[in-house]
Amino acid sequence: MFTVSVLAAPQRANLSPAFVEELRHDWNGGHVIWLNEGIAAEFPVETQPENFWLIWEILQGKGFDLAIQPTSGRRKSVLLADMDSTMIQQECIDELADFAGVGERVAAITAQAMNGELNFHEALVARVGLLAGLSESVVDEVLDSRITMAPGGKQLVATMRAQGAYTALVSGGFTVFTGPVATALGFDEHRANVLLADENILTGAVALPILGREAKIEALEEITAARNLTPADAIAVGDGANDLGMLQRAGTGVALHAKPVVAEQVSLRINHGDLTALLYLQGYAAEEFVG
Repeated sequence: MFTVSVLAAPQRANLSPAFVEELRHDWNGGHVIWLNEGIAAEFPVETQPENFWLIWEILQGKGFDLAIQPTSGRRKSVLLADMDSTMIQQECIDELADFAGVGERVAAITAQAMNGELNFHEALVARVGLLAGLSESVVDEVLDSRITMAPGGKQLVATMRAQGAYTALVSGGFTVFTGPVATALGFDEHRANVLLADENILTGAVALPILGREAKIEALEEITAARNLTPADAIAVGDGANDLGMLQRAGTGVALHAKPVVAEQVSLRINHGDLTALLYLQGYAAEEFVG
């Protein structure tokens, strides 16, 4: 048995019963369950429809997300989330670089790395090198004036924790950012790279080993194993090429407003909704949301 989820962007809330019923009828689905009026509905089907991706494409053009997944085991016991452009709306290293006067150069490298065009390790070393001489105090300025939390993040973390899930922020960014962000959003733990400094001045280097794609997979395996679980018990979310391994290894991997190279290789894609979509995908109704 599979569950089909139809989601609208929360700010539009324009998902109509007639629209969902038509889709359910076409796919011979079961009873429609509304998780949030105008925003999220689901219904069961026996098998994945042959024209699923054709309909997915049509619905994308209409501003709706469509997903299908096995019904059994949808609610997960672990959440692993990327930070930059996922749990927050910016790329922290790009914001630091802007203060250092090398914003365009670093942003270009970031874009290539997230699209999978550059080796993540080499790209990170190159970008951090351009930050040499920057005061550590700039981190606080960036956090205070430029970093905004992505919509739905607090609800996602709080709701899953309320149901007993363990939550981890796993980033290829830096601990000086993941620490405050994890605290603000309520994560149980955070993992990221460490920027090196000498007398409060960034040296242009990062501590080794660098946390990248493989380290995110290792985090998934370590965190689940420590709780006598497997990666199948986890839901992971990210947007960049260094998230791809984690997304493919987790029981539920969600590409959220992801780069094309990532979206092409992940079957669960959220392009219109926010982070609460991860709750709807697990079958949570809005009445169950916390925070």
